[in-house]
Amino acid sequence: MFDNDPFSQWMGMELVSVGPGACTLRMAVRDEMLNGFGVAHGGVTFSLADSAFAFACNSHGRHAVSIHCTIEHVAPVRAGDVLTATATEENLGNNLSNYAIRIARADNTAVAFFRGIAYRKQREWAQ
Repeated sequence: MFDNDPFSQWMGMELVSVGPGACTLRMAVRDEMLNGFGVAHGGVTFSLADSAFAFACNSHGRHAVSIHCTIEHVAPVRAGDVLTATATEENLGNNLSNYAIRIARADNTAVAFFRGIAYRKQREWAQ
């Protein structure tokens, strides 16, 4: 799925690992990702977390789409910061699944917490 995701690649995301119900992505924050206050635009951390969420919830072979996402930004992010988003599956139901994604700097300081709920379609991904 990552290989067919031009947005994640355009953002500069690197797939660190993916497995059943889990995904870890890494990305360096660039100058053009900053807002008028000189910190990363909230959409940058949201996008990183959302991609980790997408890869984790689709890791079981069934097409899954997000139906609800939230994010809490707890620390500023600056140009040059290398962020890691770690997605963890908390519940895998027949139709719905829940995920927690932690976004942290290289020193493991949390900068944001993302929660996502996915709807799992009955059809499987084409192999």
